[in-house]
Amino acid sequence: MSTSQDHPVADRTRAASLADRLQRLMESERGAAARVINFGAMEDGHAGLTFGFEVVDAGDAPLGSYVLKMAPMGVVRRGNTDVYRQAPLLRALRKSGLPVPEIPWASPDEDQLGTPFLVMERMPGRVFLVWEPHESFSRAPAQLREIWLQAAALLARVHTVDWQQTLPDWEKPQPLSEEIGRWTKILRHAEDPDWLAAGTRLGTLLASCRPDEAPVGLVHGDFQPGNILYANGRAGGLVDWELAAIGAQGLDLGWMLMMIDAEAWHPGWRPVAPISASDLIETYREAGGPAFLNMKWYQALAHYRLGSIACLNVKLHRTGKRPDTLWERFAPSIPFLFARGIELAERATALDPEGSH
Repeated sequence: MSTSQDHPVADRTRAASLADRLQRLMESERGAAARVINFGAMEDGHAGLTFGFEVVDAGDAPLGSYVLKMAPMGVVRRGNTDVYRQAPLLRALRKSGLPVPEIPWASPDEDQLGTPFLVMERMPGRVFLVWEPHESFSRAPAQLREIWLQAAALLARVHTVDWQQTLPDWEKPQPLSEEIGRWTKILRHAEDPDWLAAGTRLGTLLASCRPDEAPVGLVHGDFQPGNILYANGRAGGLVDWELAAIGAQGLDLGWMLMMIDAEAWHPGWRPVAPISASDLIETYREAGGPAFLNMKWYQALAHYRLGSIACLNVKLHRTGKRPDTLWERFAPSIPFLFARGIELAERATALDPEGSH
């Protein structure tokens, strides 16, 4: 949800250089006659460092359609800025049967494209941008509800992956205390003192009533329909694994509950989500999902995470370091996110196993 642009001319220059490097890479991988066409930033979302392209042969016959993800330049490669870490993850998950993209090429080095990268085969479908769905999606409430129910069932599949067998050497489990601390550091970038005060209060509440971390397993980190490819109304590929980790899986369902909660958003920026929290949780449980306890606390944590992310990205936008008008439109929801998170955290206790809403 962030971009890398800082100046139109500089952006065009970098894009041209990247296209040249990508062309040389494809020639080395697919043969001297291979040609890159339709290269450009992805239209859905605000990824910035995500590009689409196709490869054809000398006779313009298609050789493949791909998505390129790149690490930002000049930034420490850790967590979501370490793009290459997704390559072994996605390869393992695809082998285990999850609907994730195939990774034909990836590198942790800078010699080929100037920064670490991974190239994924483009999967069919279109993501459901929850605030502004593409016009191709039906606006019928029943069909919109189905979008979310399918997402909940897919989340159960993610959470039932045997990570110790599938991803034994990928990463160590991340404790909840570290998860809270991670976003505390991001929150410090809030330029509005009211945002900082509300976010700080929410973080303190979360730390004071932290629940049992079980179940621990694979966490997507940004699980919602905006990261699922839907084709003909059916959920298919699951993308955007930048925030993936091994940790407390309640985080993912809490994130979805935040997305559908009208009280979490400014009236002018509410996700299209005609579904109740109870229906979402029940669908996840029926599909075998194990992480449905302490949901008020986990939803409050989602508010803390996204509110902190928004504070940083609004600052980057307003200072011109990373312009993206989406965050200006998002900004009025920040106090709603923190206020609703505080309300949920105050109600959450370790003795509330059902986390009912």
